[in-house]
Amino acid sequence: MEHHPILWHDWIPVVKDIPAHTFHALLVMGILVVWVLRANKQLAAARAAGTHLIPDEGLTARNLAELFVGGIQSMIDGILGDRGRPYIALFGSYFIFILVANLMGLVPGFAPSTSNFNITFALGMASFVSFNYIGIRTQGLVGYIKHFAGPVWWLAILMFPLEVIDTLVRPISLGLRLFGNMTGDHLVLEISTNLTKVGIPVAFYLLGAFVSLIQAFVFTLLSTIYASLAMGHGHDDEHAHGHVEARAHH
Repeated sequence: MEHHPILWHDWIPVVKDIPAHTFHALLVMGILVVWVLRANKQLAAARAAGTHLIPDEGLTARNLAELFVGGIQSMIDGILGDRGRPYIALFGSYFIFILVANLMGLVPGFAPSTSNFNITFALGMASFVSFNYIGIRTQGLVGYIKHFAGPVWWLAILMFPLEVIDTLVRPISLGLRLFGNMTGDHLVLEISTNLTKVGIPVAFYLLGAFVSLIQAFVFTLLSTIYASLAMGHGHDDEHAHGHVEARAHH
């Protein structure tokens, strides 16, 4: 018999008529909007006081935002170099939305919207549209199409269809990977909680939080790599990869 978890969504009039995954996705968006507005307000106050270069005391929305942006910027710089700076907000949005959506599944009465393929496929399509746009913007339409043929002209007839197929399946693979991992993680957590009630579920909650973080990171990392491939190789790209290799050797 299929088991359906008890959700707050099912008990709220009008809201219960909205699909659960849509409701939870909108809730995540609302949480992030409130956080961003709060962080911007704190930053504006700090700028007015001339203390914007000094972190706030304690854990504030601004401190969390600055820590998050700094981490995303480091990752983007390591893969795309300076060419990735205009897209920090894009890739950061992928990461923070997926992370909060994943973690929401650990809160009793809520479900992760990322355990529904409609949401994860939509995220995959957003990534697909964005890295193709980045590729066309960087190389031009003709140059972007040419890059599917590969560097060896006499292999172009073989490489072109393979590269096109590989590009077309990326949104599906991104969506399925996130959907499968989060569905499995949420199911394991739910079963362990129902069986043991006390003690052991804590370990699964910690594991669930770790999986939530890793899946958000993997989706963002793959999207960034796809953008790097779409951009082609340039000076900034070579410099960035050389910097990553140098850090790896150290």
